[in-house]
Amino acid sequence: MLPDSIKKFIDAFAKLPGIGPRQATRLAYYVATLGKNEVAEIAKAVSGLADLRACPRCFLTTLNKELCAICSDPARRKDLVAVVEKETDLLSIEKTRKFAGRYLVLGDLKKDGVLNEMQKLRLKTIEAAEEVILALSPTTYGDINSTIITQELKDVAKKITRLGRGIPTGGEIEFADEETLGGALDNRH
Repeated sequence: MLPDSIKKFIDAFAKLPGIGPRQATRLAYYVATLGKNEVAEIAKAVSGLADLRACPRCFLTTLNKELCAICSDPARRKDLVAVVEKETDLLSIEKTRKFAGRYLVLGDLKKDGVLNEMQKLRLKTIEAAEEVILALSPTTYGDINSTIITQELKDVAKKITRLGRGIPTGGEIEFADEETLGGALDNRH
């Protein structure tokens, strides 16, 4: 019933995070209604992703043949490392313009608190850091993984810290959960 090109599109896009078969079907039919130029532009954009690779130091996806723009920046502190789970976490921290160190992208952390071999190898790329900031989401699983990562890095970092926690700007104390309010008290300055 469906054209083969629509089926292939659905099969490919349904594998993406946050997109199931239903959403992929909607996207397929939407893209099919676009003109040839727009479809070609989308195809070129997707095809261009094949040229990307991971930076050998921080594992951020980059087009460069050497280090990414962050790792190759001489103004960045080499002895200050923020360990993040996802590239989108790195991008969020970069938007603040408050971090002058480098990063290490670990990849998706499992909820069982076990690092896979790739993640352990990535952690071994950190050498003699003055400080490692564990910039992981403040969840139960983030806490478990932070404990494990701290053990992995205890011999290579002088200081291992976590991001501060607390009540967001505009938040009401009355509506804060105990963990958030406790973190706000612990991390006060």
